Amino acid sequence: MYILHDNQSIEEIIPTTFSELKMTESQMEEIIAANLNLISDEEESMIIIGKQVKNSANGRSDLTAVDDKGNIVLIEIKRDKTDITNRKENFESQAIRYAASYATIKTVEEAVRIIYAPYLEKFAPHEVEPGSNSYENGLKTLNKFLGEQAANTFNQTQRIVLIASDFDAQTLSAAAWLSQRGIDISCYKMIPYKYNEQRFLKMEKLLPLATDEDYLVSLLEKSSPIKTPSGKRKQVLPKIKDMLEWKVVKPGDVLEAKDRDAPATLLANGNVIFNEEEMSMQSWLRKVYGWASVHTYVFAIHKEKGKSLAQIRAEYMESLEEFQQPEA
Repeated sequence: MYILHDNQSIEEIIPTTFSELKMTESQMEEIIAANLNLISDEEESMIIIGKQVKNSANGRSDLTAVDDKGNIVLIEIKRDKTDITNRKENFESQAIRYAASYATIKTVEEAVRIIYAPYLEKFAPHEVEPGSNSYENGLKTLNKFLGEQAANTFNQTQRIVLIASDFDAQTLSAAAWLSQRGIDISCYKMIPYKYNEQRFLKMEKLLPLATDEDYLVSLLEKSSPIKTPSGKRKQVLPKIKDMLEWKVVKPGDVLEAKDRDAPATLLANGNVIFNEEEMSMQSWLRKVYGWASVHTYVFAIHKEKGKSLAQIRAEYMESLEEFQQPEA
């Protein structure tokens, strides 16, 4: 990482360690919990429902989240490689054991009773509405977040996310092997930097590995199926800058947050103006909903067209697909 100075010279910033910064694993948990967009993208929403959840074997998982498809996401964090290698149990084995215990949860109600309500009581009592208890409030919040479809298919799959400032080769090898066999497991390096009195973080996704196919995608395709290391298919979709280039949206358009009164104005660079401040669409929606990660294109509504950005994007891509169809 480099600092670019006004005279066009650059200065390299050398990585430090969380130990040198006197930061604890608990502080790392707080950073991730408040900024789930570091381990997700604009195409999904995610909220935290648990922290230091104790299972039947007296193990404690670091963070527990739910994504907008209804999957429980187990997030395990270690400060550095030493913390990983000094443990009696392997990093990935610990995470698998916790994920297996979560697989027994079949309904939203169970998740709230076992995980979310205790989390609200201990770590986030300010999120409980006056006149409501933690269970009622958690159930209302999670059902609203998921929507009917995701609630009906809740927790059919569990996801594992491992985070550390560095990984040992054994953990990465095991995680890659699990990914290739269909286990939804990801590894992220969370690297701290210090420059003068400022602190910086860099998030680097190590697994699943990107392939050349990930970057050789035609934006004209309705969806671009790509094989991941696990053999699953995923979609690589165009972003807001592509939509601006297509002129299906334009600078100055007013965007509204779904079911909220918090309009923002779209800018030519893909950011928005909200409350007289420029920010990314993700930052705008996170402020509005209070979630740590929000599906940008589903929850950003084009005011004039009355459609979500996801709908506008899909319609344009479908029109291109129809135009490209050969005549019979």
